[in-house]
Amino acid sequence: MPAQRRSKSVSLVHVTVAYVAAFAVAAAWLAWGPNTRWLWLDTFLADALATAVIFAFSRGYRNSSFYDAYWSVIPPGIVIFWWASGTVPADDVRAWLVVGVVMLWAIRLTGNWIYRWPGLHHEDWRYPMVREKAGRLEMVADFFGIHFFPTVQVFLGTVPLYVVLTRAGRDVGWLDIAATAIGIGAVVIEYVADRQLHRFVRERQPGQVMDRGLWSWSRHPNYFGEITFWVSLAIFAVAASPHDAWWVFAGSLAMVAMFLGASIPMMEERSLERRPDYQDVIDRVSKLVPRPPRNASAQRSTI
Repeated sequence: MPAQRRSKSVSLVHVTVAYVAAFAVAAAWLAWGPNTRWLWLDTFLADALATAVIFAFSRGYRNSSFYDAYWSVIPPGIVIFWWASGTVPADDVRAWLVVGVVMLWAIRLTGNWIYRWPGLHHEDWRYPMVREKAGRLEMVADFFGIHFFPTVQVFLGTVPLYVVLTRAGRDVGWLDIAATAIGIGAVVIEYVADRQLHRFVRERQPGQVMDRGLWSWSRHPNYFGEITFWVSLAIFAVAASPHDAWWVFAGSLAMVAMFLGASIPMMEERSLERRPDYQDVIDRVSKLVPRPPRNASAQRSTI
């Protein structure tokens, strides 16, 4: 087996051990820890403790990419726990649709991370930047900025499913079908976008910019797909309990704010520094929502 492959294989074993430990701590808290009487709060506290375990591994290995897969690994555990702990029966169609969409998303996203991650010798380029900017508070920035804040984001995104999975809702209707189609469509968009990006990375010439396929209609189609997935979960909640519609989109709106306010600006700043021709892509291609590209002389897109 090639050395690089061995390194990745061993790295994945280490990450797996970290996640098993994190889930064990979360399960122990839920089984024997203090009961707050609110299932969602108990779950969040367990999630936070599991995040702290991953953070400890990140610090021990000096690599915060230990956290990367947590984004996609924890939601299936949360939704299954809520379903098992609530009053929704095992044959509930809406619950099966929700869990199916979440599992499809989680498997695809985690699989993509495994495919792209070279091993523990590599760390996401954004993490050292966050720590360096924090100076003496780099450990605080590491925990809150790289680990805890994304955990809160993901938990907020899953909270609409608390409505779906812990209490009986309305009968399944057209809105559930729409949510299922939107959720699956979001996963397909992410899958296609990532496949196109992988192919581009293998074939690109020095300085070449990505503006092919879905990437010719959106500069960040993978992020668009990710946001759309979280919106689909909120739609499931509206289908189950329309009177909760006023708050269930809070998590997906937080996702939009994170991607537009942090992730996309950091990615684009780096792309401009490394590939000056990327400015032409900015001038022609929508930032997030897919649409036909503009002429190069058109006004720069804002979304």
